[in-house]
Amino acid sequence: MGCPRSGTTMVQLMLHRHPRIAIPPENRFVLPGYLARRTFGDLRLRSSREKLAGWIVDRPQSKFGDLGLEADDIRARLADGPADLGGLFAIVLRAYAERFGKPRWGDKRPAYLNNVDMIRRLFPTAQLITIVRDGRDCCASLKEMPWQTRKDIASLAAQWAYAVDCAQRAARTLPADAYYELRYEDLVADPDRALRDLCAFLGEEFDPAMTRPSEIAADAVPAEKRWHSRTHEPVGQARAGSWRTRLTADEIALCEAVLRSRLTALGYEPSDCPSPRLGQRLRYAVVDSERRARLIRQRVRDLTARLGPR
Repeated sequence: MGCPRSGTTMVQLMLHRHPRIAIPPENRFVLPGYLARRTFGDLRLRSSREKLAGWIVDRPQSKFGDLGLEADDIRARLADGPADLGGLFAIVLRAYAERFGKPRWGDKRPAYLNNVDMIRRLFPTAQLITIVRDGRDCCASLKEMPWQTRKDIASLAAQWAYAVDCAQRAARTLPADAYYELRYEDLVADPDRALRDLCAFLGEEFDPAMTRPSEIAADAVPAEKRWHSRTHEPVGQARAGSWRTRLTADEIALCEAVLRSRLTALGYEPSDCPSPRLGQRLRYAVVDSERRARLIRQRVRDLTARLGPR
């Protein structure tokens, strides 16, 4: 998990190259399914589990087709599954790992960072990995994405700030054996060392194949996701620090003014740039207030979820 464009897909592929771990393409059933859980009914009933199975398998929005699994088999497994939503989701993800003969499964989606309490509730023993990247590089990359709806630099900076705040909250509240931060720049500079440390956290032996994720990108990344084209190339540092040429002077000025404390806390050095224009600062103040309101709503939703039925 992490801010979008921080390297989560690259890490997904690296872990998927491990002989014991399978990480599928992003799905759209774990988070939406949790929020919609009351609509499925009492999961102790087979009919409710069958309803959930149809919701996962038949909805195009679930991205079930990207997993390469047999729909009827998954329907049957879910119908016979436990009365636990996380356990039912795990059946699907475990089936994906079985495709590759691997005992451990995982999942990847940037938005899990904003929903850590929810993920921990579904999967209490999960080990969570956050990828951290220079906010200026994230903004530069987000600006180029076809799916990014708000491309002004103030909105993009607020998006990265929100991700960093969520990561800091997770780091404070989760036990050391459940949470790990991986720095993008360290990973691309020395993949061998960074992945050895990551494997130590996971309790797995390092495998050198993990440093060559491009070898499986054609099979593991859906073809329509053209913005992941660089996953087909060897791991390198070409994009680390590329904000210097991909952002305008005004964009750099705003990023460094409003994100300075977070950047420096994470070890990213600000440049010598002029102060941003007043209009830019006011725009950021507006979107940042929206971000704070969203965080409050998230926490209220988390509290409601904890008080509601599993």
